[in-house]
Amino acid sequence: MKKKLVALFVMVMLLGSMAGCAKTGTPTGTAVPEVLKVAYPTDPQGLDPQRTAAVATFNITGNIYETLLAITPDWQVQPRLAESFIISPDGLEITFKLKKGVKFHNGREMKAQDVKFSFERLKGEGSPKAGDYKNISKIEVVDDYTVKFTTASLDVELAKAFIYPWAAIVPAEAADSLKTNPVGTGAYKFVEWIPQQQVILTRFDDYHGEKAKIKDIGLVLIPDATSQLAALQVGDIHITEVTGNQIKLLKEDPKFQVYTEAMNATQLLALNLENKALADVRVRQAIAKAINKDDIIATVVWGYGNKVGSHLPINYPDYVDTNSVMTYDPDGARKLLADAGYSQGLTLKLTLPKSYQIHVDTGQIIADQLSKVGITANVEIMEWGQWLSEVYSGKKYDMTVVALSGRLDSRYFLKRYRSDSKDFVSLITGEVDTLLDQAAKETDPAKRKEIFKQMQLILAEKLPAVYIQTPHKLFGMASSVQGFRIYPIDIYEYKDVSFKK
Repeated sequence: MKKKLVALFVMVMLLGSMAGCAKTGTPTGTAVPEVLKVAYPTDPQGLDPQRTAAVATFNITGNIYETLLAITPDWQVQPRLAESFIISPDGLEITFKLKKGVKFHNGREMKAQDVKFSFERLKGEGSPKAGDYKNISKIEVVDDYTVKFTTASLDVELAKAFIYPWAAIVPAEAADSLKTNPVGTGAYKFVEWIPQQQVILTRFDDYHGEKAKIKDIGLVLIPDATSQLAALQVGDIHITEVTGNQIKLLKEDPKFQVYTEAMNATQLLALNLENKALADVRVRQAIAKAINKDDIIATVVWGYGNKVGSHLPINYPDYVDTNSVMTYDPDGARKLLADAGYSQGLTLKLTLPKSYQIHVDTGQIIADQLSKVGITANVEIMEWGQWLSEVYSGKKYDMTVVALSGRLDSRYFLKRYRSDSKDFVSLITGEVDTLLDQAAKETDPAKRKEIFKQMQLILAEKLPAVYIQTPHKLFGMASSVQGFRIYPIDIYEYKDVSFKK
């Protein structure tokens, strides 16, 4: 407890230098604060959006940089730096007309050459997302405010590739220093980053759109959930993620409010089909029938999750409810195991990522549930870096629990199940390969939706993973805060947040 109090004291002192003479607001204060103070749990991996895949970076840089297109919290695609776009009849070209008068934070106007530079940089060496854009074969500057992209093959969801935070437009003259001195076109511009302490942003008054409602943003690193809640309660921060067991406390206090929303994510128990036992679909189905998802959701996330039977999250436009395909049935699980030749039991390794308590807790419950039908799950908890290396990249595991998130295109979510994907979770028996090929070429939205429905039904039955839940994002906020939303991708936009007067 002593360490937590010291951490909070340091945080308050750091914010003092930013707030200066600003009105200092508390949840019950009458003065309207000029600084929005937000807790974040993990330090960003630099502030260059094209040189990282870290969610912690995008959570911050979504306010500094912008993309040609944007997504609303309600999944609507909107122009942002682009004024409009046109896709050619054959679907192989997309042409953007850019807004005029958009300025970078260094004062220079953004033009089509900046778009070309940014995407060549995104596709080039040093970009962890380069593979996602290899289908773009040509980028042409038509004039100062028009840029055309050509693809090698048809991608019916091409427009969505221009929404993700790593597709940000950056100025060439600042590119070498973006990691520590970001320059974008966003509603907020960068002031300071002290690693392992805080990030400070201030309103960009030459912003091309509606100006941010709050002048300054103070983002403060507080890794511990208990300390985050304490900081909110004493008024040192206005917004923080919270856990399900903290919700009741906040709801009972009028100084605070709670905001919850289903994430664009699916938590799953991945099963490695290269394991001899798990290659048998009867064993995979037995595992699914042994798992009580309702108990996991009630225990691990205090009810703030939605049970799913296949890969897409429940808020996804193409989501189909497949929970009835493989229901909780321990007796049925024991019979399937016996039919598969494991009536005397089966032992598997369950590898869990230490950095994510939700997955560790879920895995522990799954291990207990599996033990009741004759499956011994030997739990191994490893550091996140090791998990990424051995499980995600090396595919050296039997079972693992993780959440996969953050994409806007159903095919991108589901293409990992192609038999030749080499993804850590895949349906190597090939049942969805033809459907994925069809989805890549089908331009009729209704027909694409039917293709994705069929894929979800196959995954729910063949079970390259046992699909657990769509978790919810949970935020505690001062009652004075309004306008905060979460997005289907890994960004938060604070320009629309304000304080009640």
